Amino acid sequence: MSTLPRRQRFPELLTAAPRLLRTALLPALLAALLTTLLAALLASPSPIAAQEPAAPPVGVPEEVPPAAEAPPPAPLSEDARLGREVYRRLEQIPDLQDWHVEVTDGVAQLGGTALTAAARDRAEQTARDTIGITAVDNRLTLPPNLEERVVQPLLKLEERGRAVIGYLPLLAVAALLILFFAWLAAAVARWDLLFRRADNPFVQNLSRQLVRAAVFLVGVLLALEILDATALVGAVLGTAGVLGIAIGFAFRDMAENFIASVLLSLRQPFAPNDLVRIDDLEGKVVSLTSRATILMTLDGNHLRIPNSRVFKGVILNYTRNPLRRFDFGVGVGVEEDLVEAQRLGIETLRKTPGVVGDPEPWGVIDQLGDSSVVVRFYAWVDQQQASFAKVRSEAIRLVKLTLEDAGMDLPEPIYRLKLEGSGLSTAPPKPAPKAVPEESQAARKAPAAPTPQPSPPP
Repeated sequence: MSTLPRRQRFPELLTAAPRLLRTALLPALLAALLTTLLAALLASPSPIAAQEPAAPPVGVPEEVPPAAEAPPPAPLSEDARLGREVYRRLEQIPDLQDWHVEVTDGVAQLGGTALTAAARDRAEQTARDTIGITAVDNRLTLPPNLEERVVQPLLKLEERGRAVIGYLPLLAVAALLILFFAWLAAAVARWDLLFRRADNPFVQNLSRQLVRAAVFLVGVLLALEILDATALVGAVLGTAGVLGIAIGFAFRDMAENFIASVLLSLRQPFAPNDLVRIDDLEGKVVSLTSRATILMTLDGNHLRIPNSRVFKGVILNYTRNPLRRFDFGVGVGVEEDLVEAQRLGIETLRKTPGVVGDPEPWGVIDQLGDSSVVVRFYAWVDQQQASFAKVRSEAIRLVKLTLEDAGMDLPEPIYRLKLEGSGLSTAPPKPAPKAVPEESQAARKAPAAPTPQPSPPP
């Protein structure tokens, strides 16, 4: 490098400036122009790029435009909701293949294949346990596996048989306990000391049956407790409650007769051997059962009357009061002394065996007939001392004989007949002629002597 003075170097720089511009600035300008053109080409949108949104610059957060509000989803039906719930629960069972669930009106239908019977039963129980499912139509099929179809049931049967054999001692103890309480119930029911306060045999019989049933029920409960089957009692009672309603409607008459027998036993309108009339039926009481009242009619027939009819009917008890009154009428001629007829009849009744003196017999003039006057007599009989029918029969016979011995007329009914078309009427029949002595009859049969006729006048 030359060491020229500063004044001499400045002109030399001026002469070298164009050359420096050509050699340094021109390449720089060309590079800047090319860079600008390249950037313009890169920034111009292409047909493909125009369809896609431009990527945001790096470091600048992307602005998300506000999304339009989507319409709310339609609410699920009850069957669809239940179907999803059952499907979600069945997914937890591994031994199901190609299965599906459909719910219609609360009824779940299961379809597909279950590898084991246990999986099939579990799927059905799982569907039943879902709240809202009313019934399950289990159409899950089992694969044709001999072990599952034959061997498994045999194994279950063998297991249950062993369980029964293990329970045999307990079953024997429970059976002996039930037999003992059955004997004890019968012995208690036959113990007269417990039931002698009840005077009516029907009440005694009902009390014996109730006590016997209660003692036997205690034995059954103890036997179930030994077998650890007390839970069965609740199930049985619950079932009995439902069945009781159905049976009550089906056997309404039987239940009505039983309740009537209980009420009749408590009210005691009659006792055994009482002579009663129930509506138009009459007889002596033989027994009162849970369904019917049994009578023995006076002509020896066996009569069964439903207790409901007895309870609702009119009951006339002839035996409850030992004194019973009877009456009968006697027709006396209209020309006879009626007061005398009354006196004779009452005196005869007082002397009749079986007629009590208190109340005393008495008689009244009952009615005035066409051919006689009816005098009616009344008297009382002690049914515990004499037969009612026999005393009445004897009283009628004795009164008739007494009036006839007194010469009183006991006329028969007289009828007057009129013949149509003839204008004639038949007179009442004449009484039979009295007996005529044989001499008078012979005299009547003998021919009568001719009566002398007067001679004619000359």
